[in-house]
Order: sequence, then C-alpha cells, then structure tokens
Amino acid sequence: MARNKHPEETRNLIIDTAARLFIEHGYEHTSIQDIINHLGGLSKGAIYHHFKSKEEIMTAVADKLYSNTEAEMYRICSRKDLNGREKLSQLFSASLSNPAQAEIFKTSIDMLDNPQLLIIYLRDTVQKDSTQMVHKVIEEGLVDGSICTDYPKQLAEVLMLLGDIWLNPMVYNCEPEEMLEKIKFYQHLLRLLNLDIITDEMIRSIEEYANIYKDNR
Repeated sequence: MARNKHPEETRNLIIDTAARLFIEHGYEHTSIQDIINHLGGLSKGAIYHHFKSKEEIMTAVADKLYSNTEAEMYRICSRKDLNGREKLSQLFSASLSNPAQAEIFKTSIDMLDNPQLLIIYLRDTVQKDSTQMVHKVIEEGLVDGSICTDYPKQLAEVLMLLGDIWLNPMVYNCEPEEMLEKIKFYQHLLRLLNLDIITDEMIRSIEEYANIYKDNR
C-alpha cells in the first residue's frame, strides 16, 4: 500500500498521480479527493503531510516535468564554443522544445482564477535558477562583445517576465492569433536591443502551445 512506502516514494507517487489527472481532466476539474481516489489507499492526512494545498502539488508537478530542461540549460551554459548571445538563444530554444510544455498547457490552468498559484509562479519567475542563468549568460555576452547593455540584471529579469508571464496564455489568456502577434512583437523588441535570439521555429512552438491551451479550455 502507498502508506507503507518510503516518504520520498510516496511524495513521487502523489506528484505522478496528480500530473496524470491534471493532464487528463484539467487542473480546475481535479480535486484533492480525486487524487486520493487514485492513490490506492493513501489518506488525505498523508497527502497534507507532503503538500499544504493543490497549488503546491501543481508546483511540484511542474518542477518535475521541467527537470530535464533545467539540466539541458545548465549544459548550454557550460559550453565553451558559444558566445553569450548564442547561449541566450539556445536557452530560450531549450525551454520551448521541452515536451513538458505541451503537458503543462493541457492542464488548462487559468492563473487569474488561482491567485495562490499565480503568486508562486510570479515569485519563481524572478527567483528561479533559469533567471540567474540568463543573467550569467548576459554577463558573459558583455565580456565577449555579443551583448550590449548597461543593465544586465534588469535585462535578465525583464526577458524572463515577458517570456514567462506576458507570453504565457495561462496568465494572459488570448486567442492563438493574438499570441502570434505578441511573440512577433517580442522578437521585434529584442532585435531593437540587438538580441536577435527568437527564431521562427520558436514562434511556431509558442503558437502551437497557445492552440493546445485553447483546445483544452
């Protein structure tokens, strides 16, 4: 029975079960009780021993889905054959190419209807490791001459805020056509900063994710 497993195994069981239910039925239509019902006898108290809320479970699900992307981003940052601007472009590409992106959008979360989840997401957008990686890469670009800015830290934060919040249909819910215009503007804005790092393939990926989110609403 699940209750007899090692605590870490139990936690992983909760995360894996919740991930499957969120993807199959949507975040809004999956309750804590639904998760319990698929855990083979695990009690509600056992779940709350590991997670304080459904929002915390969703955050853990996202962290697990994105773990491979983080490893790839660290690998990109360690490469010696790329300059700062090239690394920055590959970081964005790695983030978008992760299959977990599609799985997250299938959960059809509306962040504005889930303020606690939105707060966690906003906090993590600025504080998470990927923002620090972008900042480090921008600093490298300043040294090698591929990036020019007087505000590397602020640029890193703005890039992440626009990319993770403004271009995220779970926060700014909009039609795929409007999302396409937004990513094209983002590309235009970065080009004005001499950061031509958004490729047409990335634009197609974001448009595809917007369509996935719309189809699962």
